[in-house]
Amino acid sequence: MVKPQLIQEYPMTLAEVKADLEKIKARDTQLSFRAGKCEEYLNDFSTISAQKAVHLRKALEDLKVTRLKTDHIIQIVDLMPKTVDELKVIFSGSSVGITKKEMESIVTAVEAVK
Repeated sequence: MVKPQLIQEYPMTLAEVKADLEKIKARDTQLSFRAGKCEEYLNDFSTISAQKAVHLRKALEDLKVTRLKTDHIIQIVDLMPKTVDELKVIFSGSSVGITKKEMESIVTAVEAVK
């Protein structure tokens, strides 16, 4: 049995995964069972296109919020918080200290992409 080798690992947004899965579906014409389940999930929960997701990810990185990590950016792009309170939920499980002004700029960036 062939054992695939992991070359690179990096976090992706739901929209980026959906775009890659569509490429795989076009190439293979039929998805495996797990890929099919993944496609169903992505169709239900992915709210923006891959281009908008990449644009929002870049916009959030350009804000230069020092304590904002890549994992947080991915969660923000996937969940698309509309208010500061919704954004606080993303950070509630971690000990990231972000000011209210920075949170407002993040929410503004999210609203600009919609």
